[in-house]
Amino acid sequence: MKLSKLYSNQPDLFRPIEFNPGLNVVLAEIRLPENLNRDTHNLGKTTVGTLIDYCLLSGRDNTMFLYKHAQRFRSFVFYLEVALRDGSYLTIRRGVENATKICFKRHLGSGQDYSSLKPELWDHVDIAFDRARDILDGLLNLTGFSPWAYRKGLGYFLRSQDDYGDVFQLNRFAAAHADWKPFIVHMLGFDGRLVDSFYKEESKVEVLVTQQQVIHRELGGSAEDLSKVEGMLLLKEKQAADRQQLLDGFDFRKNDRDATKRLVDEVDEQIAALNGERYSLTHNRKRVVSSLDEGRMMFDPDDAAALFAEAGIYFAGQLKRDYEQLIEFNKAITDERRQYLLEEKETIDARLREVSTELNKLGKQRSASLAYLTESDVVDKYKHASQELVQIQADVLALKRQKEHLRSLQRLRDEIRTASEIVERLEIALEREFEQKNDAHSEGVYTDMRVEFDAIVKAVLDQNAILTVQLNKAHHPTFDAQILDQSGRETSAQRGHTYKKLLCIAFDLALLRTHVDAGFPSFAFHDGVFESLDRRKKTNLMGVLRENVSAGLQQIITLIDTDLPPSDDGAPVFDEGEIIIRLHDEGEDGRLFRMASW
Repeated sequence: MKLSKLYSNQPDLFRPIEFNPGLNVVLAEIRLPENLNRDTHNLGKTTVGTLIDYCLLSGRDNTMFLYKHAQRFRSFVFYLEVALRDGSYLTIRRGVENATKICFKRHLGSGQDYSSLKPELWDHVDIAFDRARDILDGLLNLTGFSPWAYRKGLGYFLRSQDDYGDVFQLNRFAAAHADWKPFIVHMLGFDGRLVDSFYKEESKVEVLVTQQQVIHRELGGSAEDLSKVEGMLLLKEKQAADRQQLLDGFDFRKNDRDATKRLVDEVDEQIAALNGERYSLTHNRKRVVSSLDEGRMMFDPDDAAALFAEAGIYFAGQLKRDYEQLIEFNKAITDERRQYLLEEKETIDARLREVSTELNKLGKQRSASLAYLTESDVVDKYKHASQELVQIQADVLALKRQKEHLRSLQRLRDEIRTASEIVERLEIALEREFEQKNDAHSEGVYTDMRVEFDAIVKAVLDQNAILTVQLNKAHHPTFDAQILDQSGRETSAQRGHTYKKLLCIAFDLALLRTHVDAGFPSFAFHDGVFESLDRRKKTNLMGVLRENVSAGLQQIITLIDTDLPPSDDGAPVFDEGEIIIRLHDEGEDGRLFRMASW
């Protein structure tokens, strides 16, 4: 996959850019003396990469100029022509106003202009964004990325200024390590699916342990053995049956039967139901009051560590830091949560008052019914048995809930045990995989990447460099790129921005070289490639770029003329045909978009 052409529906404002299959230079010339010392010039050299990424269906970013200045650019429609591996071409159409409606057309010849093409002549018209990404993934056919989609690795071949801060973790990879580390491992020749499976199973254990903690909290210290709870429930249900049988066996006089029936069938049933509701409301109110009193997240990383230890899992490092960050987040939303809890408490208190009122009313009705009965001794026994039955029924309800929680805990323990065993097996497989690939005598992509990376850095800096991929104590992959001194020891040179940037470029170029004809992109875009380098390093890096071009790879670089590599014989550094667009600061005609700056 190479880039062929970038153009728009407004060529007067945005000039078409035709890419060479080899070296492509976006050159910004600073012609006005007053601009020589400025850090930024707003001519648009960086924007070229942004537009390429946009046409390759980057997600919405409100800070990106097309969205930030939507009114100015809403009428623009951009087209990117791409050369595919089979020799055919693909044109991608994406507008600004309808940025989520995408069109595709495959064709045989390059250099086409489809800005006026009728909708019915496109192969795919106004495809919804997510579906369009799936279609483009298939059309580009970057099999080397599989099973990941094309967008996952695109950033290493479209390196922007924001991505020079870290060799491996691009700015777009601000998410969890599980989102990007498996893919990096894959590109470096390791089993990325194995790493991906490990992260997923580890996350599964984490979720299960969290659910376990929630249930423990809901039990509130009343966690008993399931067998004991089952036994207590059996006894309570037997007591309830006995009390019901006793109540059913009371022999009242015939002229009192109607009052007795009302007492048993209506009033006491309502009282029992309301008492059950009051029990539940009181329990919930205690929970809310407890949460208000605590005012903090009911999660202790040390408790979690103990639970993990019981399950045989190491809980520390990134995972523990993530939970500590969660606790900090919880503190930040305390006021909102407290307001919610106060509202819930007010609702519960209101209902408790209603229940209390209804119980008082029913109590009076019950007393009135009992007044019709003449045998006070029988009435007292009946009253006592009724009260016992209500309490026993409440106990039965509580035990059933506790039983459900304990069964859930039992199920979670089984699931945690099973998932933990899978994690342990994956840890063993990871250790074996990383030990094998890191062997000095192993052959494969990782070895080739290390050799190419070292060769590129050596050619530019005259120093060796090493790529390192290993597992930390939590069995998470870690990556490092180091510049070595003459004795082979690591130096601190890579900590500076210039050297960090050079390592990023070397890594991307090594990816290109290692994966030639392996279902990877065959182009690389680097913004400000020579910035901050001294004359010798610029010359050396230019030599590396031309070596890549000779190997059939497409290099797209941007620079300002003050960063040009030196020319020994006074001849131009670049052929005129290699400069695909020349920008300058003498008015709007010199900008990428021929309009006032924004």
